[in-house]
Amino acid sequence: MAAPSATEERRRRLSELLATVVLCRRCPRLVAWREEVALDPPRRHRGEAYWRRPVPGMGDPDARIMVVGLAPAAQGGNRTGRVFTGDRSGDFLFAALHAIGLATQATSVAPGDGLRLSGLYVAAVNRCCPPDNRPTPEERENCLPYLVHELRILSRVRVVVALGAFAWDGALRALASVGYRPAEARRPIFGHGTEARVGPVTLLGCFHPSQQNTFTGKLTPAMLEAVLARAVELDGAA
Repeated sequence: MAAPSATEERRRRLSELLATVVLCRRCPRLVAWREEVALDPPRRHRGEAYWRRPVPGMGDPDARIMVVGLAPAAQGGNRTGRVFTGDRSGDFLFAALHAIGLATQATSVAPGDGLRLSGLYVAAVNRCCPPDNRPTPEERENCLPYLVHELRILSRVRVVVALGAFAWDGALRALASVGYRPAEARRPIFGHGTEARVGPVTLLGCFHPSQQNTFTGKLTPAMLEAVLARAVELDGAA
């Protein structure tokens, strides 16, 4: 019997990690909140079965670009079981990913909707929805090993796009755990469009596609697409 290919081995390891992530109960406050949200959904989602478990990352096991967010949305990933899926932030993100050619469709509705990512993996620092979208430092540290594990499995990743300052900080911490350090002595500071070399990886900053940013015009589709296009450009140059 032939040995599994590198792609198959990465896919197997990601599947094993997924099975671990979805059973996690390390953070009592987040466990209580994710389950409470499911018991009293807004009217538009009443009658739907909520996932209400930690949400794993998703994407291409051969990915060279990784997008990192903050955490699943209470009525998005916590409902659908897929990261950046079923909420306005996800709608905004996947429309841009599709426009750049990293996703096969412009919408992410639910698992089984036909969406495929090419050369891309999408993850988050925290895997449970936090109250007010604010994980505590302890909750961040409890969850960060999952992102570290993904980076170790996805050894081809050369560009990480951090959506927001929290994701930027989490990505730096995860990359450090993998053994990658910033090229500059000073710790890189988040900014939209900021680039920082961290070991063999380029970290790119982008405003988070939250409604607070997209409704006010702080982040426009053109701005997000420009950052993603830069990620593709950097990947091609790596």
